[in-house]
Formats: sequence, structure tokens, C-alpha cells
Amino acid sequence: MSVIALGLNHTTAPLDLRGRFAFTPEQVPPTLRALREQWQRLQPEAAILSTCNRTELYVAGGVDRGRELIRPAIDWLAAQGGVDGHKLQAHTYVLEGREAARHAFRVASGLDSMVLGEPQILGQMKQAVRGADEAGTLGTTLHQLFQRSFSVAKEVRSSTEIGAHSISMAAATVRLASQLFEDLRQIKVLFVGAGEMIELVATHFAAREPKQLALANRTLERGEKLASRFGAQAIRLADLPARLHEFDAVISCTASTLPIIGLGAVERALKARRRRPMFMVDLAVPRDIEPEVARLSDVYLYTVDDLTDVVQTAGEKRQAAVAQAEAIIDAGVQSFSHWLDQRASVPLIQALNQQADDWRAAELGRARKLLARGEDIEQVLEAMSRALTQKMLHGALAELRASEGDTRHQTAEWVSRLFLRQATRPLGSDEPGPGDKL
Repeated sequence: MSVIALGLNHTTAPLDLRGRFAFTPEQVPPTLRALREQWQRLQPEAAILSTCNRTELYVAGGVDRGRELIRPAIDWLAAQGGVDGHKLQAHTYVLEGREAARHAFRVASGLDSMVLGEPQILGQMKQAVRGADEAGTLGTTLHQLFQRSFSVAKEVRSSTEIGAHSISMAAATVRLASQLFEDLRQIKVLFVGAGEMIELVATHFAAREPKQLALANRTLERGEKLASRFGAQAIRLADLPARLHEFDAVISCTASTLPIIGLGAVERALKARRRRPMFMVDLAVPRDIEPEVARLSDVYLYTVDDLTDVVQTAGEKRQAAVAQAEAIIDAGVQSFSHWLDQRASVPLIQALNQQADDWRAAELGRARKLLARGEDIEQVLEAMSRALTQKMLHGALAELRASEGDTRHQTAEWVSRLFLRQATRPLGSDEPGPGDKL
């Protein structure tokens, strides 16, 4: 089998372009089923990993189909985002075989993240596997790739200091807020959304004991459930524009495909606040907050890309552990490549077994007919064994007779290794081979 990884991430594509290719967990299974139907002739295995920092398509196909899958994969992904394939290609990476496996292992281990060593990506990759499994596009090869990714990630986290001194997006958000406000205990904080990222940010802010916490979510019941964990007030998303002015800090991360906090709403909030500054963080991809908001003089708006410098400062402290992690990944890549090579032999092994079964069935049928006519059992068995032996040796002997010079010598070596156990030593050597009796 051949494996490819096609993707774009925070290092290759700007935020707004990445936003075009964001998939919610609910969108992944039907999208993969549509891809499989579109590629009926190729029938690939496929999985989609989509986070705020990356969208990646993993595909596995037949041994000779690796290159054949690349162009359709780029065109298909471009169509999902409504962009030209050539424009997308300028912001993507395409990796094959060993390098695709290495990339998956590095992603799972947090080595390819904006936050070096961050643990959230592992859960997101597991979600990607569940999505592919639900869609029916998770075959043996991708299953092995991802399971080995998880094993490598576990070893990296348990055997290295890659997770030490960690600063996540959530922690970076609080750090930026503390630079703007002298005392976080005196501010009111609004969280928009009720997903994993908002939960993490709320956890970090709650530890600073701000004056008030509130959480707005499209589904009030889900919002109330999360809000109750932090002693926060739950509000309806529809009430957000009217209440925006009450909050000093607004952190948003939803799965909305369109901005939910517009320029006009923020301008009205600032007017009601009498120009007191607002701290806003948009952790969503696509954006939750219209980018024009950043131009307002009393708003400090940060996106996931803006947090890069903050998280990389802490990342520098972990660079010493990267080399050790890469060594673990190298071993994992070698093991997976060996497994892939073995998988490549499966069709040949199946063909050989089928050929042997056909020969056996034919000779067995012939022998039964002879026995039914009363032929001598010993003679029938002798004839059957001789016929089977001749069939097994025919191809090898024909190759030997047809070859010449160096080719004949190489063919003789292979035939000896395959059929003569005592000839596993070099031809002409007097040293005993592993099959010889000593």
C-alpha cells in the first residue's frame, strides 16, 4: 500500500485560507463518504484531520497508486474550500510513504504544533480516526498508521521532557490578558462557545478569580452545563450583541462558518463602555470575530496566529527534548515502513497460495480418477507427487535455462535460496549453511 498526507497548517497558510478548509467533527463522515464515491475507481482509504491550526487529508491506496492519488487529492481539497487548485498547492505540503508516516507521528507527538508538545492534538487525531471509521474509509493501512502514531506519541510524552514548561493557547490567552489588565480579579470575562478550547481557557481564567465569568452558546443547555463548572452565568447567543458591553475580555471559539461578533456590535459596545478597552481573542477557524474589529483603537484583538510568539517563547525551553523525541519517531517510522513493505507482498503471497491450491486441486482430481479406475495406489501417489514437483520447479528451471552471464548467476543464487535449504551459503562455499547437518 502507498500512503500520502496532504495538508495546510499554520506555517504554510494564512488564517483566512485555513478557515476555508475547516471541518467540524459532524461534517467529516459525510465528506469522506462523498470523496470515496467520487473516487470509486481508486477506492482509497481516507481520513481528515481538521483543527484550528491545520487541515490534513490522509489517503492510502494500492502500491502503484501513490502518485496517482496526489493530483485528485489536491483538486478535491481545493474544491472543498472553493479555491483554485494551483493557489492551494502553493500553501500545501504533500508527503508520501515514510515521510507521510513521519509527519503523522510528529503531529501526534506535538512536534508539528504551534504549541510545541501540546496534548490536545492527540485527542483531535483520535476524533479524525473515529470520523473515518464512521464513514467506512478507515482501512487496515490508515488504522495501522494512526494506532502507531498514538503509540509513538505516548512514548514521546512519557520518555522525554517535550511537555515540560508547556504553555497552551489557553495559558497564552490569560498571559496576554494579564499584560493589559493590572488585576484580572477586577475584570468581567465572556466565553463564546462550549467546546474543548473554551473549556481550557475558562479553566485558566477561573484560576485567576475574575469578578465575573459568563458563557454564551448557541445551545443554552450545553452552555449551562459548562458554565456551572466555573460558577459562570450562561447566556443565549442571541443576547450577545446587547450584552457585549458588559465584558472586559471576550474569548470566542465556536464551529460557526461565519463571524458571530461583527464590527457594528463591537462599536456599539465600546460606545456603551465609554471607550474603556476590550480584550478579545478569536481562537476559531474560520473566524468568529470580524477582522475589521482589529482596527478599532480601543480593542485588543488576537487570533490563533497572533499567539505564536507567546507560545514559542516557552517552546524554546523544550528544544533540548526534541532530538530525543525525533529518535523515537525515527524508530516508529522504520517499523511502519517495514510493515508497509510486508503488506506490499500480500498480493504476491495470495497469488502464490492460489496457484499452489489450483495445482493441488488439479492433481488431486486426476489421482482420484485413476484410483476410481482401480490403478495401483502407490503408482498414483508417485505420479501425483512427481507432477506437483514438476509444476513447482517449472518456472525456476525455465528462468535458469533462459538466463545468461551475470543474470544467470543471480538467478541461480535466488533459486538456491528458495529451493535448496543447504544452499543458503554462497555457491561453491564449503562452509555449512543453516539447513545443513553438522
